[in-house]
Amino acid sequence: MRKRSEYLLVDGYNIIFAWKDLRDLAESSLEDARIKLLDVLCDYQGYKQNRVIAVFDAHLRRGAESVEAYNNIQVVFTKEAETADNFIERTTAVLAKHDKVRVVTSDYTEQIIIMGQGAIRISASDFRREIDTLHSEAQKRFLNKRPVKKNPLIELLDEKTAELLEQMRRNQE
Repeated sequence: MRKRSEYLLVDGYNIIFAWKDLRDLAESSLEDARIKLLDVLCDYQGYKQNRVIAVFDAHLRRGAESVEAYNNIQVVFTKEAETADNFIERTTAVLAKHDKVRVVTSDYTEQIIIMGQGAIRISASDFRREIDTLHSEAQKRFLNKRPVKKNPLIELLDEKTAELLEQMRRNQE
């Protein structure tokens, strides 16, 4: 029996317009807001080690659906006239049969549909709190792992010079 994979499907524009910092950024550049969200999702994937798929409506794009790699995640731009919701519903129906699927969206109708397919829903605000908690935990781990060195430069000096500097330091105390 194979191990269940974990997927996180993210309704990209729904999150951009739900998070104040991204919404403010989108007012001047939707592309910059999208890249900032994708960077957050890349960090998330690094923490959680699951498969992250960010889905965007085919905004100002024509033609077929495109799937692109962005660092360690997948980015989907839906085909013309298909919404991110449609893509997420279709993908959830396939993945949730064998894998764990979490969907990030604040669209209530979308939440009901994906839960009916066996996925777990996460609102934009709940996901933001999860991201903030992960960043906090990562920062604490980093700060706790840093070796404390009283004077790392002294290690680069020859023994005689290091002794001389140490004597000078002690005389000033």
